[in-house]
Amino acid sequence: MSTSTQFYLDQAALCGRNAQAASLQNQREVQLKAQAAWQAMADRAIQTATERDRREAERRAVALASQGESECHETR
Repeated sequence: MSTSTQFYLDQAALCGRNAQAASLQNQREVQLKAQAAWQAMADRAIQTATERDRREAERRAVALASQGESECHETR
């Protein structure tokens, strides 16, 4: 997990704790909205990293396959 993703998750948790501790309803609502926004950023960062890893693995597989094909052509 990247540093920014962990930061987003930490901020979401902090906002959640602040919401629980808030004595006024409007403070609670602000903190809950902030928590949702931080969580959305964390979710997006996780999804982006997962997709990037998938694409990199796919590129490596294609590169290995094409390297194997070129070796086969050279031996003929």
